[in-house]
Amino acid sequence: MIKSLLTSALAATLSLASLGASAQEYPNRPLRLVVPFAPGGGADIVARAIAGPLAKRLGQQIVVENRAGAGATLGADSVAKAPADGYSLLYTTPGPQITNPFLMAKMPYDPEKDLVPVSLIAVLPSMLVVPADLPVRNLRELIDYARANPGKVNFSSSGTGATSHLAGELFKQSAGLDIVHVSYRGTGAALVDLLSGQVQMSIDSLAVYKPHIESGKLRALGVSTLERWPQMPEVPPIAEVIPGFDGSPVNYLTVRGGTPTAIIDRLNRELNAVLEAPEVREQLLKNGVLAKGSTPEEMAALIRTESLKWKRVIQVSGAKAE
Repeated sequence: MIKSLLTSALAATLSLASLGASAQEYPNRPLRLVVPFAPGGGADIVARAIAGPLAKRLGQQIVVENRAGAGATLGADSVAKAPADGYSLLYTTPGPQITNPFLMAKMPYDPEKDLVPVSLIAVLPSMLVVPADLPVRNLRELIDYARANPGKVNFSSSGTGATSHLAGELFKQSAGLDIVHVSYRGTGAALVDLLSGQVQMSIDSLAVYKPHIESGKLRALGVSTLERWPQMPEVPPIAEVIPGFDGSPVNYLTVRGGTPTAIIDRLNRELNAVLEAPEVREQLLKNGVLAKGSTPEEMAALIRTESLKWKRVIQVSGAKAE
């Protein structure tokens, strides 16, 4: 019995020593950054913008790996089941940890234990837009119009459970409106019907809508961030009319649960330095993205806050993953 206990204690000590040594040497080989979406999308663009500078600071190559599918859980699962050594990183959007647990009946990993935050990466603004021929000029007029026409104002999204869907549901619930969700398979199809006036409003990525706002085909009524957006300072935050409204998806970095704290701290330090670099900030801002870092603890607190917010929205709406 005593021999068995001593053997277990020795094994635990050696394991801790091994982890400590590996953390000190980290990284000594290439890393992979998993993006749980197809190439060319917003998350992919941001991931590739930070991968190069981060690789330079770490002294090792970072390979961006696109693993799309199952509402971003496919890519997330590959990191959640990878070794807890800091060599598999996940570019995380709200789905894997914040919204999918309430949209899906079952997930392939434990979103609270299997993925742990490293740092916030960016805030992506969404813009509330309407077709130019809709007879409203500002957000208050839109709310009045929707109240005068209950059940007749439709809002589009790129799919059930997508950011554009949940932001629309948050707007609907916060303003106390009777508006109808219309789900599409992708942003492109939703945009076509929005431009033609088949649907009357949408809250989605600024990057998607900016060209059509500039051409005059769409009218921007509000931005989903709490503050005005630097690229379009003339558009007020929705929060100026609906206090506290924040429908912007957070993007952040996670690693496998159980990854040594020393490795997480190293990644956090280097990533935050990248996000503070003027050339990186400028590149991201051109793509409608605000670079913003954090500590791991701050990101963990933000995950908890966002989870509570979107849980309520999802439960009231009755949304389920398609």
